[in-house]
Order: sequence, then structure tokens, then C-alpha cells
Amino acid sequence: MTRAKFILPITLASTLVLTACTDPAYVNSDDPYDKTKQGALIGGLVGAITGAVASDDKAKGAVIGGAVGAGAGALIGNQLDKQEADLRRDLNNDDVQITNTGDRLIVTLPQDILFATDSSTVRSDLQRDLRSVAGNLMAYPNSTIQIIGHTDNEGDAGYNQSLSERRADAVADVLLDAGVPFSRVQTYGRGEDQPIASNLTSEGRAQNRRVEIVILPNA
Repeated sequence: MTRAKFILPITLASTLVLTACTDPAYVNSDDPYDKTKQGALIGGLVGAITGAVASDDKAKGAVIGGAVGAGAGALIGNQLDKQEADLRRDLNNDDVQITNTGDRLIVTLPQDILFATDSSTVRSDLQRDLRSVAGNLMAYPNSTIQIIGHTDNEGDAGYNQSLSERRADAVADVLLDAGVPFSRVQTYGRGEDQPIASNLTSEGRAQNRRVEIVILPNA
């Protein structure tokens, strides 16, 4: 089979797997192993593509790569399922949103509960929740943590960018002070550039003012 002929099935497979992972019709929210299965699918697909590209025998390389990738993906998915459950138990805060995508966890903290207006000092009552997150991160040490600050679009864009950076750093400082190794933590400010809701309403702007803690398992 030529390279061109082999790439087409892989492309079709990629589309089908990604559709299955994102289409609500394929997601069983009652299945406790749903994210583990998604991790296996994603890992298998990536492994198949990598194996095919790296091997002189494309079909054999895809099979071997897919099997290895599926196993690694399932392990990551299973770890994220457990870590998510522990986070929900330890935080027990309805204002904090935890999203498991199958290859990462995203902990979204509204800035309105973290900071006073225009402040980058974490409120004392929320430091306890952040320390719970830190304990969880240390219990699951095989990951990189990205802390990303976001704002709404009110005010000067340059000021919003700086504020988002300072707030991400402030959250990182609490995690570091609680024992999370510096080498695992990365901070970013996105300012007003990545809204998740409309800035035309007060409710939308409140959703856009947030800090995300993204937990990325290491391969």
C-alpha cells in the first residue's frame, strides 16, 4: 500500500474517533470509565499514526503503535478519572468547575470568588480551596500544571492582559507555597482574548473573568 493510500484511512479514522469523543450521542455520562475509554481511543489513534509514520511497514507500524498508544491512553484516562473524583470530593465547591476532557483536567475558578475588584490578592477563604488543589496535585505528581488567567473586555486591553498575568501568578504562588514543585507549574495571562461567553451581558462577563488550572498528564 502506498503512503498516499495509507494516509486516507488514518484521516478517516481520526475524524471518526474525534467525533465519537466529542459528540454527546457517544458520551455515556453514567459510565464511570467513560474518560478512560476516551483516553484509550485518543491514545490508540495517536499511536497508530505515529507507528505508521515511523515504520517502513505502515500497516504493521500502525497496529503496534495503536496498541501501545491505546494502553497509554487508557492509563492516562483512568488516572484522570480518579484525580477528578478526588478533586470533587476535596473541593466540594459548586462555584468551581472541573472538566475532564479525557486527556487533561481543567479546574475553572471564577475570578469573582478569587479576587476583589482589580485585585490580584487571592481571598483568604479561597486559599483553602487552592490548598486542596495543591494536595491533589502532589498526590498525582506525574503532570504539568498550566495556570491561565482570563478577563472580560471591560477597560483597557493592556491593563486586562497585565491583570490576567498577575492573577495567574497569584494562584500559582498559593500552590507553590502549599508544596507543589516549581518545575511543574507554568503561568500564562490571556487577558480578554479567549472569552467563553458573550461580553455583552454581565453574566457573560462574569464567566469570562476566570483562572483555569489545567492539569496535563505527562506521557
